[in-house]
Amino acid sequence: MTLTQQAGPATREPALPDALLAVRAGEGDEDAFADLVRRHSRSLLLLATHMLGDTRDAEEAVQDAFVSAWRRLPEFRHSAAFTTWMYRITVNRCLNARRHRLPPLPLDAVPDPAADEPRSSPSRTAEQNAATAALATALGDLDADQRVCWLLREVQGLPYAEIAHVTGTSEETVRGRLFRARRSLKEAMAPWR
Repeated sequence: MTLTQQAGPATREPALPDALLAVRAGEGDEDAFADLVRRHSRSLLLLATHMLGDTRDAEEAVQDAFVSAWRRLPEFRHSAAFTTWMYRITVNRCLNARRHRLPPLPLDAVPDPAADEPRSSPSRTAEQNAATAALATALGDLDADQRVCWLLREVQGLPYAEIAHVTGTSEETVRGRLFRARRSLKEAMAPWR
């Protein structure tokens, strides 16, 4: 056995930054784009699932977003991070999907909570399920712009400047939408406090 065989994964090339991968992908490097897809698909799918409330619709929106990104990569000017650019494409795909939907579907934005302990009581579980359903309904009742800003901030953890870039608005607009979303959610969830 040689020294390099013994070293195993430690001899792997370090992960390349998104910006370099995006440049390479824009030049036609499919492996670089595959790395970007692997790196970002989970967070984009989470966002799309929260926005659309349906896993299949979310998967389709994210897939469409990546196809669009692949086609548009030569035009990508790197004025924003690749991640921000992908969030914007995904948000637009989700908003389009919501507009073209016939009946609105309930937004199950919050996953079922894990039990605090293995022997949690049925009444506690029922209360948690009811609170989760109330939050999903309250999120579904938000204006689409408010919901997008809230999800990007509270679920994805993006800073205000990045949310502004993703939504194509100013930071002040983002702050206003978040304020209104939080106020609406606080009012809707008041009985659960």
